[in-house]
Amino acid sequence: MTYPRSQIAPRDEPGFFHVVSRCVRRAFLCGDDEFSGKNFDHRRQWIEDRIRFLAESFAVSVYSYAVMSNHTHIVLHVDPNEAHAWPDEEVARRWLAVFPGPLRDAQSKEQKEYVALGLRSDPERMKEIRSRLGSLSWFMRALNEPIARWANEEDDCSGRFWEGRFKSQALLEQQAVLTAMAYVDLNPVRAAMSESLEESDHTSVQCRLKERSESGWSSAKLLGRALKPVAGLDAVALLGMTEASYIDLVQWTGEQAHPMKRGKLQKSEGPAADRPPEILWSLVKHPSQWTRQVQGTERQYYRAIGSAEALMAKAADIGQRWMKGVSGERAWQILKSQIE
Repeated sequence: MTYPRSQIAPRDEPGFFHVVSRCVRRAFLCGDDEFSGKNFDHRRQWIEDRIRFLAESFAVSVYSYAVMSNHTHIVLHVDPNEAHAWPDEEVARRWLAVFPGPLRDAQSKEQKEYVALGLRSDPERMKEIRSRLGSLSWFMRALNEPIARWANEEDDCSGRFWEGRFKSQALLEQQAVLTAMAYVDLNPVRAAMSESLEESDHTSVQCRLKERSESGWSSAKLLGRALKPVAGLDAVALLGMTEASYIDLVQWTGEQAHPMKRGKLQKSEGPAADRPPEILWSLVKHPSQWTRQVQGTERQYYRAIGSAEALMAKAADIGQRWMKGVSGERAWQILKSQIE
């Protein structure tokens, strides 16, 4: 049974989400076409550039992303309250950057100002635009629709590029956000497309590593840099973590794949290479618990990710008695404690 997306991402409420868009029939429409022999990897760059461009206009913070050959993952925070606080001039500027409309035909600076003024002079329209700039659905619409048009134009065809709108999971706690981020950043590794984080093209973790290597900061400042979004609105560090500790956590997690399965990071060198990073113990009681959570991001959970208590609270909010990710016994214990 399907449920309205508004139950997972309520309108005008801030929240963290993991969203996935898949190509129609899960074909490799951004990779190698076995029939024509053409390579469409350049479309992955289209999507990555579009994610970063939209993050500068919408009220979102992008924490993690991975653009694969036939699907895209994004972990982001949507903050409608931020959009409601912007002045009218800022709202108009951001909206016209994404949806220029008549601005495309404006030649002079005066004409462009006239278009923006016409937008600002309509209070009802401005109210609607503010809501859209803080909407997860509108962010994904602005991402997926142009990519589909550009790809169809390149292929000289029509029809669907994406198999549907998008799948979304609410991330109910900051630990759930970290779990989804690690899952997303390790996608190319699991698909055996890369053997190191540095080679994981079109991912946020690769961007973080490039920024670290290209910056002129001292090593002490790099190690102390907070774990913040890679694009969009600024935010406090997740659970007070540093970027270095997060990268160490992702590296260790990628090394834990079963030896009989594909997709495993090369072992890092050093005396502490086989030991879990220190930050792990502040997140879970045992390392295996963390790896199970990361590996089960899409399989173990469905509409939301979080602790058993958080999932049961979310289930109650949307009128359910239970939500996937909570064992039947644990769900009964929580429901019984609520009755008592």
